[in-house]
This record gives sequence, structure tokens and C-alpha cells, in this order.
Amino acid sequence: MKLLIISDGKPGHVNQARALCSMLGAESTEIVVSYPLRAGKAAGYILDRVGCYTSAPFGLTWVDGDKVLHPDKISGNFAGIVAVSSAAYYPAKVVGKQHGWPVAALMYPRGFRNNFAHILCPGYDNPPAADNITTLPITLCRRSQAYYEEMVADFGRQFEYALPGVGVIIGGDNKYEQVTAEVTKKNLEQIFALTPDHQHWVTTSRRTSDEVEAVVESFPFDYKLIYSKKQYNPIPAFLQISDYLFATSDSASMVSECVSTGTAKVEILKNVSKRPSKFDRFISDLQELGAVHVFDGTLGTADKKLDLAPTIIEALGGVFGNATAGTTNAHE
Repeated sequence: MKLLIISDGKPGHVNQARALCSMLGAESTEIVVSYPLRAGKAAGYILDRVGCYTSAPFGLTWVDGDKVLHPDKISGNFAGIVAVSSAAYYPAKVVGKQHGWPVAALMYPRGFRNNFAHILCPGYDNPPAADNITTLPITLCRRSQAYYEEMVADFGRQFEYALPGVGVIIGGDNKYEQVTAEVTKKNLEQIFALTPDHQHWVTTSRRTSDEVEAVVESFPFDYKLIYSKKQYNPIPAFLQISDYLFATSDSASMVSECVSTGTAKVEILKNVSKRPSKFDRFISDLQELGAVHVFDGTLGTADKKLDLAPTIIEALGGVFGNATAGTTNAHE
């Protein structure tokens, strides 16, 4: 089975679509949406509401940048389309209608009509109840075990780690939460005090502030990756070899990966909340499932790992399995 991924090209969105294809055992081809005029994306919302489907507002490009496409120029034996991001939902409907391919949307397509073949979205998006909507406890993420094994080996080549170990992942501010130096310092002091017999590993991210990175620098970590100084990703290794895994609460995709692989007990470092948000609902739901423990100065035992594959297969197997194959793919 082959699926067509239509997205805005952002890695966080594309990776969700790739994860879905992996769970279905499907090959994928990727197309990126662009809008020559700023008003084009807004026009998609309006045109969708009135049931008018035209390629006028947007452009399409193969993910390798090979050429720009018009929807009627796309050919392939696709079983369907996976659309992810607000920029992609309307173009995916246009392409789907032109070729008779069912369209599945990832994340809740707020502002668009829900007339997709199926919608898969995290429960924290508060979607309405509908036969064509499946809610998920986490965002889609999936990598092969071989990938993780290679990342652990690569980490080992860079740093001679010893077990047991504690991995700490520090993010940064978003529109709902703030990662502060004061809270970070308090959390790190408690983590070190609670795990004296462990090695301690840490990574910051591209969103981590200078003030927070300075706090991290001041602690005696055995391994320390300061993103502003070195761009390397030790997180896949952390996920596999940590006894305890501490992660700030600002990234749903990061927390989702923490509860999807490895055997670590996952501790969530709650950030300073600017206002109630979907992240609060997200973490609360994972607590109820036994997948995370909100760090409160004590260590929890939450180590349940969530496998979305059975849910995805049940939701989409019939949708794409019943699709009519098109012509031979013109872009291999």
C-alpha cells in the first residue's frame, strides 16, 4: 500500500504522518504545500466551508523540491492521502476529490468541515464525537528499534556512559507555558538529591533560554548537551537507556515519544503556566494512564508505554483498504 503525505513540510508534522504510514506498513510519497499569497491559506477555510475545491490558492512541490505540481498532474497508485497541518487540509481535499482518494487528517482540523474519510487527533484537542473521528492519548510517533539501537551506539561513541542513568530533557517557552531558571534550578537540585547513585545526562533544546542554559551549566552532569553550543540529539539514546527520564511539559511530541519507547519511568517537569491549556489536559490524561508522573519532589513509578498501532490499524485499515488504486506513480 502506498499513501500520499501532504503537509506544510515542518518536521514535527511530517514525522507524525510518517509514523502513521509506518504503523500501517505503507510506503509514502511526500508533497509540501505553499501559498504564493498570504491570503491563500485563509481562502482555503472559506472555500471549504462553501464546498468549492480549486487549486488556485496554493502550490504543491515534491518533498525533494523536484518540481511544482498542479493537483491534476499528480499520479500514483495511492490508496489515500494523509494530511497534516492547517496548511495542508484544504489542498489535500482538493487533490483527494480530483483523484477519488480518501483523505485522513492528523490533528484536529479546526475551522474546516469534518468531511474527511477519517480524523485522528489527540484527545487534548477536544474534538467532537463523530464516527469518523478517533481520539489518541498522544501524538503520533514511531521509529524502528534499529534506529534507537544505532542512536544508543552513537551516544556511546561520544560518551562512555554507565548505568543506571537519569536523562533530563529541558525545553523552552511556548504560548502557554514558561521554562524559568528558578524552577529549573529547584528541579535539578531535587533530581540530583534523589538519584545519587545514577549518572546524570542532560540536553537543552533550540527553545531553551540563555538563563535556563546557565542554570543547567552550573550542575555537575556527567553528560551535558547545551544546544546553543552544539547541535546534537542525544534524546533517542536517553529514551532507551535511562532508568528515570525527566522532561519539561512544553512539547507534546517530546512527551509522546517518552511514553512510546524504552523502559524509563517518566517524570514530567511542569513549567510555569501562563494560562490553562491543552498541555494541562494532555499531562493529566497521561497520568491517569500510568504513563507519566508529575514531578513533585518525589520519584514515581509511571513506566507504561503506549502503542498506537492497533488503534491506527483499526481506524484506517478499512478507509485505505477500500480505496481504488490509481495509475503508476510518476515520481519514484
